[in-house]
Amino acid sequence: MHDVHPVRRLWRWMRSALWPIPLLTVTLAVALGIAMPFVDGYVGTDDPTNPLSFVFGGGPAAARDLLSAIAGSLISVTGVIFSLTVVALQLGSSQYSPRLLQTFATDRVVQLSLAQLTGTFVYALTVLRTVRTAEAAAGDNSFVPRLSITLAFVFALGSVTALVVFLGHLARSLRVETMLRDVHAEATLAVRDEEEPEDTPRRPEGTGTPVEATRSGFVVRVDPQRLVRAARDAGVVLALSPRTGDAVVAGTPLAEAWRREGGADGDPGALRDAVNEGVKLSYERSPEQDPAYSLRKIVDIAGRALSPGINDPTTAVHALSHVSALLGDLLPRRSSLRAWRDEDGVVRLLVPRWTAEELLALGLEEPLQYASGQPAVLRRIAGLLHELAWRVRGEGLDAALRALLDRTVEQALESTAVDNRETSAWRAAVEDALAGRWSPARRLSPRSPAPAGEAG
Repeated sequence: MHDVHPVRRLWRWMRSALWPIPLLTVTLAVALGIAMPFVDGYVGTDDPTNPLSFVFGGGPAAARDLLSAIAGSLISVTGVIFSLTVVALQLGSSQYSPRLLQTFATDRVVQLSLAQLTGTFVYALTVLRTVRTAEAAAGDNSFVPRLSITLAFVFALGSVTALVVFLGHLARSLRVETMLRDVHAEATLAVRDEEEPEDTPRRPEGTGTPVEATRSGFVVRVDPQRLVRAARDAGVVLALSPRTGDAVVAGTPLAEAWRREGGADGDPGALRDAVNEGVKLSYERSPEQDPAYSLRKIVDIAGRALSPGINDPTTAVHALSHVSALLGDLLPRRSSLRAWRDEDGVVRLLVPRWTAEELLALGLEEPLQYASGQPAVLRRIAGLLHELAWRVRGEGLDAALRALLDRTVEQALESTAVDNRETSAWRAAVEDALAGRWSPARRLSPRSPAPAGEAG
């Protein structure tokens, strides 16, 4: 949640929506379509004696036909392909999670493919307007911008390549394993951007003065530098109320402010405006500073897979493997508050975070609820707890992990054929991991047959 460089923030914004990169490409295509005919006129490619005349050998009619064919075919293909894509994604989102459509919009291959197709269309259309025949006006000579047309042909070949790559990418993107990988990757970036505090801050005692939100939405980004400056100017300590990803309703407290001893009185209205400017709200959550949102998406996939209408426990097992990896990255050394200081080292801003217990509940509460009667899923949850016990040992989460394991064992014994022998192995594996001993022999698998000497 640290301050991001403006250039990096601009690039993230451009990647967060489907249209910025294609729009930039269209703008460049218009500029290139205007500039290239001037280059043709300067070089003189329309002169048959020019050594560059071989790049395009047709006359004005052939040039018009070629550019018209490129422009007409590309805009038609673009519309059909993206219409089919939206239908396919709607089907995928209804089966897995509607929030995965956001991941599609930020997919770089999708953005660049759309940019290539629309950019080539606009470039061909812009160059087409410069082709002149001898009959265009009295005394005019024909003009065929050969280099420009050749470049349009090259762009068209690139568009065909982009189309083939896009179709292959789309086929892979609609696979649930690819969706899980992409969501995991975006969560990894958010985790990497999080900086762990050097100390564990505490909220000031007593009740602070509420600072109300002026609009509604989800918290998607916090600008700590702006908020620290506002708190210093107002002589207060600020503590935000919502976490990143929480919903905020206009008129409710967005933060609390405590007056520091000796601090000068500031303008409450200026502080309210600065806080509302420093906390960015949006109509939907963003994974940029919110790894819990990516975890939410994966849990949604697991929940949909366990619904009676889909009944796909294998997908749920795969999703739980990603849950295990994400929780293992998020839980260690996690504090409930982040603190920022001003230039004098005074704490000015406190931002709440998702606690380890809250993340555990987010990642496992619903899969446990839906896993009744699914032995493979319950075994994977037990394996997940085994892996987490190893990764977060010594972090004070032993009781929470044991409580989740108790629920898993209870579900397994009540709703499946898993017996006490197997669940005892689950418990032993988790206890060994908490004690710093990894027990691969007790991996959480279906009951193995008893040794020959124990049979009967």
